[in-house]
Amino acid sequence: MNEITSDDKLWAALGYPLPIVALIAILMEDKKARPFIKYHAIQSLALNVAIFVVMVLLAITVVGAICAPLLWFVTLWPAFDSYSGKYTELPVLSDFIKKQGWV
Repeated sequence: MNEITSDDKLWAALGYPLPIVALIAILMEDKKARPFIKYHAIQSLALNVAIFVVMVLLAITVVGAICAPLLWFVTLWPAFDSYSGKYTELPVLSDFIKKQGWV
């Protein structure tokens, strides 16, 4: 059960750029039971919420409104890392979700 499968890697990687995939993974019992998928799904949702907040704050300015959508590209790094089979540690965010007991 602790072995990371290619299915685990795919679900984890797709959850970062497409947060709806992470949400579906959290709602599916068989996916939620896999520690690798659960860790990345929770972290993905937290990262996407943080990116959304920053995008809203940036959208207040004209230049920020143009640059805000580029923040989506930040999700590609952890997606690549998770597809490689790694438990990606994001600064501040990973510690936060661990302290909350979510993973």
